[in-house]
Amino acid sequence: MKNLPAVEAASLVEGVRQGEARAIARAISAIENREPGADRLVQELFPHTGRALLVGITGAPGTGKSSLVNRLALRYRAEGKRVGIIAVDPTSPFTGGALLGDRIRMQQHATDDGIYIRSMATRGFLGGLARATADAALVLDAAGKELVLIETVGVGQDEVDIVRLADVTVLLLVAGMGDDVQSFKAGVMEIADVFVINKADRGGTERLESELKVVLGLGSRGDGWRPPIVKTVATEGTGVAELAAALDEYMQHLEKAGLREQKRLERWQQRLLDLIRQQALERVMKAGVGLEELARYARQIARRERDPYSVVAELLRTAGLAE
Repeated sequence: MKNLPAVEAASLVEGVRQGEARAIARAISAIENREPGADRLVQELFPHTGRALLVGITGAPGTGKSSLVNRLALRYRAEGKRVGIIAVDPTSPFTGGALLGDRIRMQQHATDDGIYIRSMATRGFLGGLARATADAALVLDAAGKELVLIETVGVGQDEVDIVRLADVTVLLLVAGMGDDVQSFKAGVMEIADVFVINKADRGGTERLESELKVVLGLGSRGDGWRPPIVKTVATEGTGVAELAAALDEYMQHLEKAGLREQKRLERWQQRLLDLIRQQALERVMKAGVGLEELARYARQIARRERDPYSVVAELLRTAGLAE
C-alpha cells in the first residue's frame, strides 16, 4: 500500500485549502485507497470544515439523479456559489474503480474551476454510499465549496445511509417506473426532506403526486417540517429553481426552530459509531484474522460446535479490544 509522506500531506492540506483541483484529487484518492497517513490528512483538514451545505440526492436507478445534480450545480454556479459533486457509482468488477467514472453529462463543467466533480466506487459498501464519501465531503468542504451535492448509487431501499451524511436529503421518484408510493418501505420515505417527481412530463405524474400527498399527510415529523413535493424535468431544467428554493426553505426552517445544530450532533454521533465499527473491524483483520479464518469460524458456528458470541469475544481479545 502506498504511503502518504508527512511532507506531501502538509502540501496537500495547503493545496486543498487553496481549492487546487490536483490537491483535492490526490487527497480524496489517498482517503479512498486507505493510504497510511490519510487519516492524519483528514485530521489536519477537519478544523477548516463545517461551512458547506451537504445535499444528498437519492433514488432508484433511472430516476435522473445525475441530470438533476447537473442542473442544480448550474443553478448554484449562476448564483456565484462554489460547488462540489460526489457521484457514488457501482464498482467495476475489473478495476475496482467507479463503473461510470466522471459523468459524461457533467463534463460541461470541466473548465469551471468553481465546480469539482468526483466519482467514487462503492467497493461493495451497502447503503448507496462509498466508505470514503463522508471524508471526501470534508475535503471539498475544506476546499471552500459552499455546497456539496452527493449523488448516491441508486440501490433502492438501501439508500437510508445518506441521511447520516447530508444536511438535507432529496428523494427522486418517477411515475411509471415502479416508484408507486406503496412500493417504498418506511425507511426510504422517512429520510426525505424534499420529494422530487422527476420526468414530470410523463403520464401518471399527477397520480403519483396525489398518492405521495396522502402518505405524507398520515404522519408528522419531529422537526415540524412537512416535506414539499417538487415536480421537475431535469433534462430541460424545469422545476430546478423550485427545488433550490425548497432546499433553502428547509434549512431556514431548521435555523428558526433551532434544530440545525441538533441534527448535526445526531449525525456526528452516528458517524462516530460507524468509525468505531470500521476501526474495530480493521483491528481484527490486522490481528491475522483473514477470510480463511473467518470461514473456519463460520463452519464451526454452522455446525453448532461454537456460538457466534464466544467467537466474536475471542476475535476482539485477539485484536486487543477486550480482556
